[in-house]
Amino acid sequence: MTDRPLLTVCDLTVRFGGVTALDGVSLEVREGEIAALIGPNGAGKTTAFNAISRLVRPISGSIEFAGHDVLRMRPAELAGLGVARTFQNLALWPGLTVLENVMVGRHAQGRVGFLRAPLGIARRGEDRELRARAYAALSWLGIDDVAFQPCTGMPFGTLRRVELARALVAEPRLLLLDEPASGLTHGDVRDLGDLLRRLRDDLGITLLLVEHHMALVMEISDRVTALDFGRNLVSGTPAEVRNDPRLVQAYLGRTA
Repeated sequence: MTDRPLLTVCDLTVRFGGVTALDGVSLEVREGEIAALIGPNGAGKTTAFNAISRLVRPISGSIEFAGHDVLRMRPAELAGLGVARTFQNLALWPGLTVLENVMVGRHAQGRVGFLRAPLGIARRGEDRELRARAYAALSWLGIDDVAFQPCTGMPFGTLRRVELARALVAEPRLLLLDEPASGLTHGDVRDLGDLLRRLRDDLGITLLLVEHHMALVMEISDRVTALDFGRNLVSGTPAEVRNDPRLVQAYLGRTA
């Protein structure tokens, strides 16, 4: 881990009609760290993710990734620089096999389109390379045995890994994880914590996660930023944030 920020979000404001979802939010993620964005429901966490990944347009503020102005980029350009993400709700294609779903994650780096590669319209050499990369990602995650099966009917924990493999096949430098522990059993959450550490330690991927599972956040994170009502609340190490009275009030002082 270095002291150099890989991602810098400064004074970000996002409005939807008359509702201010983010109000001057700032955060930094240093290269090589696991960072977490937390807060009660409606705090603006997923909106922040959507702004970083260019799915929503802020009205003010700045986002910089590895020295590049993110707000001047299209989502595909950002992916080409090494930013990938997963979603809170699984976004897998039920009609495709596990391997084909993972192959879709490489479209930003390839010369073929979003759906053309898994549907067999790629150049032969690129198609072979893409399949090899997708299978390697599944193997690294320990689920290569289901590579040629359809996604429908698989355990939820397995599907979470399929989605993660789809993000990994793009070889990200920064991976945004939107509630990766959602829907997992206690055992799966424990395995997820080990897996996220391996992503950072073995693959060198910087992680930023939105997560409600506080035990997981406090166990694996290097830095935690808490939001409330779309504003910065507290930021620091897990030890600094855990017992901050402002965070306790945000979670316990109102209904979620």
